[in-house]
Amino acid sequence: MPTFSHLHVHTQYSLLDGAASVEKLYDKAIENNMPALAITDHGNMFGAFEFVSQAWKKTKIVGKDAFGNDILEPIVKPVVGCEFYVVEDMHIKTFTKEVKDKRYHQVLLAKNKKGYENLVKLTSLGFIEGMYSKYPRIDKKLIEQYHEGIIATTCCIGAYVPQAILNEGPEKAEKEFKWWLDLFGEDYFIEIQRHNIKEQEVINNTLLQFSKKFNVPVIATNDSHYVDQDDANAHDILLCINTGEKQSTPGFDDFVNDDAQIKNRRFKFPNDQFYFKTQEEMGKLFSDIPASLDNTNMIVDRVEVLNLKKDILLPAFPIPKEFQIHKDANLNQWEFLQHITREGAKMRYNDVTPEIQERLDFELFTIKTMGFAGYFLIVSDFIKAGREMGVFVGPGRGSAAGSVVAYCIGITNIDPIKYNLLFERFLNPDRKSMPDIDTDFDDEGRQKVIDYVVDKYGKNQVAQIITYGTMAAKMSIKDVARVLDLPLAESNVLAKLVPDKPGTELGRVLHAPITIKEGAKSLEEKEGYQQEDIDNVKKLREIYKGNDIRAQVLKEAERLEGSVRNTGIHAAGIIIAPQDLTTLIPVATAKDSDLWVTQIEGSIIEDAGVIKMDFLGLKTLSILKMVLALIKQNHGVVIDLDTIPLDDEKTFKLYQQGETNATFQFESVGMQKYLRELKPDKFDDLIAMNALYRPGPMAYIPNFIDRKHGREAISYDLDEMKEILSETYGITVYQEQVMLLSQKIGGFTKGDADVLRKAMGKKQKSVLDKMKAQFVEGATSKGHDPQVLEKIWTDWEAFAQYAFNKSHSTCYAYVAYETAYLKAHYPGEYMSAVLNNQGSIDKITFFMEECKRMGIKVLGPDINESLNGFAVNQKGEIRFGLGGLKGVGEAAIETIIKEREKGGSFASIFDFIKRVISRSVNRRSLESLAYSGAFDCFTDFHRAQYFKIPDGERVSGLEKIINYGQALQSLSAGSTNTLFGDLSSAMQVPVPKLTKTEPWTLTELLEHEKEVTGMFMSGHPLDHFKFELRYYGITNIADFNEIKETLQLQPNPGRAIKVAGLIIDVQHRVTKTGKNFGSFAIEDFSGKTEFVLWSEDYIKFQNYLEKGQNVLLNGFFRPRYNRPNEFDFKVSSMNLLETVKQNLTRSLDINVHAASLTPQFVEFIETNVKKYPGKSSLRFNVLEPKENLLVSLYSFDKGFQMNEEMAGFLLDNPDVEVQVGLVG
Repeated sequence: MPTFSHLHVHTQYSLLDGAASVEKLYDKAIENNMPALAITDHGNMFGAFEFVSQAWKKTKIVGKDAFGNDILEPIVKPVVGCEFYVVEDMHIKTFTKEVKDKRYHQVLLAKNKKGYENLVKLTSLGFIEGMYSKYPRIDKKLIEQYHEGIIATTCCIGAYVPQAILNEGPEKAEKEFKWWLDLFGEDYFIEIQRHNIKEQEVINNTLLQFSKKFNVPVIATNDSHYVDQDDANAHDILLCINTGEKQSTPGFDDFVNDDAQIKNRRFKFPNDQFYFKTQEEMGKLFSDIPASLDNTNMIVDRVEVLNLKKDILLPAFPIPKEFQIHKDANLNQWEFLQHITREGAKMRYNDVTPEIQERLDFELFTIKTMGFAGYFLIVSDFIKAGREMGVFVGPGRGSAAGSVVAYCIGITNIDPIKYNLLFERFLNPDRKSMPDIDTDFDDEGRQKVIDYVVDKYGKNQVAQIITYGTMAAKMSIKDVARVLDLPLAESNVLAKLVPDKPGTELGRVLHAPITIKEGAKSLEEKEGYQQEDIDNVKKLREIYKGNDIRAQVLKEAERLEGSVRNTGIHAAGIIIAPQDLTTLIPVATAKDSDLWVTQIEGSIIEDAGVIKMDFLGLKTLSILKMVLALIKQNHGVVIDLDTIPLDDEKTFKLYQQGETNATFQFESVGMQKYLRELKPDKFDDLIAMNALYRPGPMAYIPNFIDRKHGREAISYDLDEMKEILSETYGITVYQEQVMLLSQKIGGFTKGDADVLRKAMGKKQKSVLDKMKAQFVEGATSKGHDPQVLEKIWTDWEAFAQYAFNKSHSTCYAYVAYETAYLKAHYPGEYMSAVLNNQGSIDKITFFMEECKRMGIKVLGPDINESLNGFAVNQKGEIRFGLGGLKGVGEAAIETIIKEREKGGSFASIFDFIKRVISRSVNRRSLESLAYSGAFDCFTDFHRAQYFKIPDGERVSGLEKIINYGQALQSLSAGSTNTLFGDLSSAMQVPVPKLTKTEPWTLTELLEHEKEVTGMFMSGHPLDHFKFELRYYGITNIADFNEIKETLQLQPNPGRAIKVAGLIIDVQHRVTKTGKNFGSFAIEDFSGKTEFVLWSEDYIKFQNYLEKGQNVLLNGFFRPRYNRPNEFDFKVSSMNLLETVKQNLTRSLDINVHAASLTPQFVEFIETNVKKYPGKSSLRFNVLEPKENLLVSLYSFDKGFQMNEEMAGFLLDNPDVEVQVGLVG
């Protein structure tokens, strides 16, 4: 049987149409001894670079070069191609029902380097010029222009020639065939396919006649969309995900037009034959035409082996003529870099000492040797431009902060010499990779800097970077569940059973050993799953073993996990090329970007020869920018953050008290606890904590704290280590410390030290073994004890894999300090800026709570005080911004604020309407303002009056006010054309009277507030019961509703559940048989739910059923009579929330760290227990985690009664853990 290679293959980059991973295709091709493999994805070359790189991972020796080195080639030759969408005119993008966008498929394969470059041009222009709907399209005119070095085939059933055969007859088909043959000549092949589709046989018969008539070789292909035949169902599910259909919807017959819309039908492949068949399967399928198999080798032999990896090409940075003194552009750029570095050094350092000069010379020499001067110039230029445009730029990020050159030319703002940051951690001649300078900008400013770069280098040389969104474990389950029609609630339960840890793989969750005892690389060891996660994994596996629809969902989700689902844009990455990008790499377009987008993703883009730079938007910088503007506006003070004192008492007090909510990097609860214990008093402490507070090194924080406070001795294995480790109390915290110590003790070079850092971080055992010998030899030659060196090395191996980059930690500790400084000195302005930069209601609510804790009032909107966003008023209170109100609109807000600035505060609602009524300030705007309480400053009326429609009338109070404003406006417009133009028109329009009515209840008030602001601005009644809601085993209503919807999936559906909330609706009713019953709805911060009380239960609890009451319900779900699959919630007890603390607290357990047992703490507890005697027991568990000690203290003789003061004290004390035992 002739050897055969697949030349028509779709990978998962044929988005949601291909389900084959590149790696699996190669594995099968190698296993099946195929000489080559092609990639022909629809309209794009997204996978081309990965496809070629994967081929080079498995190579064979094909000879020797002139120096006797092995010449390697891939075992399976990669053939890069694309199945293009070809149209009559790619520039026409307007179509009708009659005149549709008729697209034809066309496979083109790159024969050589020139062919690859032309494919890149074609696919790029398909996106740039031919994009219509979701199809990048090209036309024949473009193919004529870029056909050199390309092989073409007649392609599949959807191509020009096959479609002509089917729809226009042999004559027209032959004419079409000859067009392609004339263009491509001997590089044109007839392609035949057999997928058990009757139309294909008609096409094949005609094509075989053309083959004989025109002497054109025939190749056999299989339109491969997935790897194995049993992947067909998973592929069909993928198609449904793409089209938004259910799998149960029948397919339509038109297999070619994937965008056809037929009622109650969906796009579907006709059978399961579209897989990557073996040579044997293809041999059987085309046994009557064996030459069609062998002819694939004709193409394979013509194709040159591609290797798409290239050295990086930097864009030409323009430099002044006086520095253009060498023939080599790189050297000229270095001359200019050297000049601006020396000038910058004079400004950064008053005195350039010999130490600084030596460091500068070393860095400049390294940059010159490595040829990276242009990179520094490019980054320095756009950062300088950003600052000049008023953009907030971060002080630095990552290892680039270790460069004094970067500091001198303004790339970074942290002095590396002051903080002992290392250049070789950033650039190392032994590590030939492009430097990586990532830059933080404020969110708005980031785009200004990108625009500057585009203007400077040209739009065709700058692009954003594509990302490929893959189907992760949870998303895969949800997508498959929707397609298989599993109810949403059950789908959510399945997805929730998958642990939340990033990087979780469904395949491992379903099959890997669970515990260390069960085997190596267990979920417990590798993923670090806790008991709750492990229990959920076991539940998932039980479901997986079943035969129901849930098991099917899990099995298909497992197959599809990792499939490319969609494309996106890298949040930060920007490519800057030295020439038109379409001559270098394939590019695409995106709806949400004006720039081109690379077709190669960020992790491998630099291997393709273009430079990537990260322009990151950092929200914290936006906050800082806004704070400084508010401070200047409110206080007339201009603050330069570069010059704030780094020993500010107020700022360190904030850190020492752990009051770091809303500050950068230090706001987690765990970090706050450690800050209270550490009591940092110098900037170095913050750098260290920023580095230590992460998995691994976190274990050393207690030692770090005890050493700082003298509770643990600081020791060094060698006296020489003190100089480098003293700043961190003898604990190795930073990678830079290991690097410096290896040089000082072991005589390592700077380059060796960086190789050691990298090897330790990546646990490269073979490299470490060599370096250990080098270290011991170097250190013993200096007279050090080998046994001590052994201990040092062992410690390094333990510490260094966790040790952090000090350069990055220093930069971000500095930004964090800036936020803490402003929070400490200008709390109102700082918190206003924080609130303005939050994207969710939950976060706004959280930070409003922080304001309350700080003693800052956060007030609802006010028509006379509110700006667009949160802002501080003259009393230091924060006002809710008008921009946060639904339905008001930007134009209305602008009009209101402008008028207020021009004419002063509004005296009354009538003064307001007279001055602002316009198209932009319409009825909807005014309703939202009234609902939110923005008119409460006009004390003549309350909110209910604006919406009251009196008996016998048709208009509300607000409508009367609007009519008044419009009448005034009409009169004013008319009076300007009369002799009496200066007559006050207000004299002629009577001021309307608003009907007196009862004010809204608190529930009504809050409901309307939440409707327009998204939150309860006037405070919620449940605010008084935070202690109960947190510690009394109460399920929030959102979770309760989810349990209710998924009861059959619950492990224990009849368990007791507590729910609490505000009663917002009550209905007392009578059944047809005359029995009383009632229904009521309750609400908490998370949602609403309803309950029904029948017969005895109604009689028992009816006294509680009153709107505005806060209640606690105890109960359980039970099956309905004769309906076992339906459940009712049986209320077993009901209490007023006000009585819960006193009546239901059986015991109070307080877990507290020994260090937190202050005299004030003990005094409060003692006083409170005496003041409120009762029957509840009290227990203290005093913990000393370092020594693993626990002391429990019980109250035996006397109890106490739980009370508001105790609850408030415990809520405000974050260092205690509380457990409440309940009565009953």
